Amino acid sequence: MVTIEPMQVGDHVLVGVEVKLPKTTLLSISTDKGYIMCGALDIGLLNEVLSDRKIIAARAVGVRTLQQLLAAPLESVTIEAEKLGIVPGMSGAEALLLMM
Repeated sequence: MVTIEPMQVGDHVLVGVEVKLPKTTLLSISTDKGYIMCGALDIGLLNEVLSDRKIIAARAVGVRTLQQLLAAPLESVTIEAEKLGIVPGMSGAEALLLMM
């Protein structure tokens, strides 16, 4: 089951996606520039193998809902996200606002 949900972050309406899979749920919330995602996101792969794409992304672990993804502290971020001031420890919502 895939659910697409509008997510209010500040004055912006973003796209939240929830994908229910066996034994796990994938979560992401995106802007036009980047996205935050649950623990399934491989930041190392984005930074190393896909570095030429300059992907702006961040990961939060232990989240089970889109609301938790917004509130959770980020566990890791891509190099391109760091260039925007996005750092581990900030909330998903704070990171998304910097991705606008």
